[in-house]
This record gives sequence, C-alpha cells and structure tokens, in this order.
Amino acid sequence: MRESVKRGLPSVRGPANGRSLALPKARSIQKTFNNLKITILCGFVTILVLRGTIGVGNLGGQGTGDGGASQKVAEENARALEEIRRKEDPDEENELGMQIDSNATYPNVTYTLGPRISDWDQQRITWIKENPQFPSYVNGKPRILLVTGSQPNPCDSSVGDHYLLKGIKNKIDYCRLHGIEIVYNMAHLDKEMAGYWAKLPLLRRLMLSHPEVEWIWWMDSDAMFTDMVFELPLDKYKNYNFVLHGWENLVYGKQSWIGLNTGSFLIRNCQWSLDILDAWAPMGPKGKIREEAGKILTAHLEGRPAFEADDQSALIYLLISQKKLWGDKVFLESSYFLHGFWVVVVDKYEDMIRTYHPGLGDERWPFVTHFVGCKPCGSYGDYPVERCLKSMERAFNFADNQILQIYGFKHKSLNTAKVKRTRNETASPLEVKDEFNLLHPSFTASKSL
Repeated sequence: MRESVKRGLPSVRGPANGRSLALPKARSIQKTFNNLKITILCGFVTILVLRGTIGVGNLGGQGTGDGGASQKVAEENARALEEIRRKEDPDEENELGMQIDSNATYPNVTYTLGPRISDWDQQRITWIKENPQFPSYVNGKPRILLVTGSQPNPCDSSVGDHYLLKGIKNKIDYCRLHGIEIVYNMAHLDKEMAGYWAKLPLLRRLMLSHPEVEWIWWMDSDAMFTDMVFELPLDKYKNYNFVLHGWENLVYGKQSWIGLNTGSFLIRNCQWSLDILDAWAPMGPKGKIREEAGKILTAHLEGRPAFEADDQSALIYLLISQKKLWGDKVFLESSYFLHGFWVVVVDKYEDMIRTYHPGLGDERWPFVTHFVGCKPCGSYGDYPVERCLKSMERAFNFADNQILQIYGFKHKSLNTAKVKRTRNETASPLEVKDEFNLLHPSFTASKSL
C-alpha cells in the first residue's frame, strides 16, 4: 500500500479554520505586493520626468540625445501602473460595491456553493405533487436535462466559434431524437469557480430550479455525440446517483488521476447530489486555495502533473478519501463510451462504417468522442491545433451522416462539409424508411404529458 494511504489523506476541506487557504489573506498579500510595485514604478517615472524636464546636464552630466526614448519609457511605465490598478480594482469591492476591510478576520472561509439544504428530497417530492403537469418521469422514463456551455467571450479565432457552433448543433440533434431537454450556458455564475470548476455552481442552480428533472447530464463543449442511436441504459443506474466514465481499479486501486473523466457524466437530482457537490467544491476557488489544493492532489494521485486543482482530480481524491461516504452511489461506467478519447477513435471511423453500425456505443461505434487536450476556442492546447480541428471535423461529419441519412444525404467524405444525395426523391415520401429509424424513433420520450 502506498505511503500516502498509510499516513492518511488530508481532509478535502483543509484546516478547520480555513485560514491557511483563505482568500482575504492572499488578496492582502497581493495588494501589498502591488502597492510596492506601484511605489517603485512611481519613483522611476519621477526620475524620468525630471530627467526630461531639467535635462541631464543639470543633473551633473551631458545630454544623451536619446530622441524621446525617455518619454516612451515613461509612457510604458504609466501604462504598466494603470494595468496594475485595473487588476487590483476587482478585488477591492465585492459585488454590492462595498469596500472590503483588508484587516477583517474570517474565522472560517471554507467555500460553499450556497446555503445549506438538508431536505431537498422532500421539497422536491412536494413540488412535483403540487405541479403534476411537470412529472419527473414521462412514459416510464426519467426526465433528463443535458447541460453544456462555453466562455462568455468570443474565441481567440472565428474557427473556434465555428466548432463551438458545430458542437452545440451535434448535441441538439441527439437531444431532439431522444426527448432530452438541453441548456447551453455562457455565464460565469460564480467568479471564484472559473475554468474547470464552473460546472459545479451551474449544476446546483439547475437542480434547485428544475425539480421536475430526474437526471442532469453534464457534457463539455469539446465532446460530441458520435452514436445517434445509442440510448443510455438508465435502468442500470436505478440504485446510483452519479454515473461517470471510469474504472474502479484505476480510481481506488492505482489512485490514478485519469481513473475517471468529468467531461461527460450524469448526476441525479437529489439530496445526495447536493451533498457531494458541497464536498467537492472547497478545492475550487481560484487563487491560493486552488494552488495549494493542487499540491495536495499531485502528491496523492498517481501520474498527476504539478498544476492547480482541477475538478476531475478533486473528485477522484474525494472518492478515495471518503469512499465509505460516497462510493456506493457512484457508478463508474466502462461498458460503453460515455467518454471516448478522440485520439484512439477518430482515425477508425471508416473501418467502423464498413464493419459495424450505430447503436453499439462502445469501441465498435463510440457513443461520445471527447476532444480532451484540444483547445479550439483558445490559443493553446496539448495537441497541434490543425490536428484537433481536422479530427473534430471528422467526428462531426461521422455523427452528422446519421442525421443526414434521414433526409437522403450524407457527407462526400468525413473530411468535408460537402454533401451528396443518397436516394432519389419520390412521390410517396411517407413510405421511405431511413436506415437507422431515426425519423420517428420508438425510443423518443415525450417531454411533457
């Protein structure tokens, strides 16, 4: 057994008083550092101004004839001062515009997603009884809400925005066929939980706002459905509240930081889920908390590089350290691709088309292809941008062919957006059956009674 297990894993919430990871202390240090930089820069600018106004000769030497270089340096430093002030201002006031006392004490600053709720199951049952027009089960199937989103600002390039559009089109297609409702979010609901962590406050808010929804399905913007026929085996999860793609032996045995993936998962709308979100969140606030938590995660999870805390590593750490509390309600799914790593599937699509058919969901015809490590909306990534974009185009067209065949078309190849006709028009269109029976599929559940 690893030494980290023998000596016990540190608490997810950190010290009892929360002071070692407290945001106010970190901001106070940062403010002091910024003030010091401003003082030094102001002194430097003063010397430059005197030098330009009085002249170098008056300071004890001959002029340098720098042709205005000093003035340019002064302007550059002035811009730097303004930039420092701009970065400092947001932390000086809270959202109500009130000044924050930097000397105030914070006895326990452990982060929470919101007010503690302990009777959500009962609240939800009561609401559904009082609002029978919004049942949580329709035709025997649980109501599902798929949630995805992207940053509020434009991508670094129009190509990135184009692939975000393709990504949401792909998700809308799947949800329309399978009677799933969808929410696309572009707002940061909590400025402390940016980046990987933005999904947590969003999930909580959607649970509390939509008591009629039984399951919430999170999917990253860089993940695409590539099997439009496959249906989630929800009966398999009737005794579970959290379903993620992963492996028991990698999470609990090897304690690997990639033992599960949080890019596509289902979480039930219930009290248990609110509780695990509360337990998951404290490593998320940006700044000192996230940085220090990242060190803990790197020290205890196999293969994890040194970087700030991310939601996936934090969840694995939580499940390992508190398995008895959460483990029996978490289902790690590996029988199909709830998350399919793009590198191992995108070059096999043509072979899949020749050999298999949609509806399998596994390595023969992956349910979801997830572009982990690609950043089409940003300016960096773990893989070359060109490779990522070509692969995303192939995945989109692979899935889109399953939609286009309904109407008698398909892409000329998986590498192009151009399409071609696959059948002729007919005077009896209602007699035409699409290959995968997606036009009026029997598995589609009505959204309301």
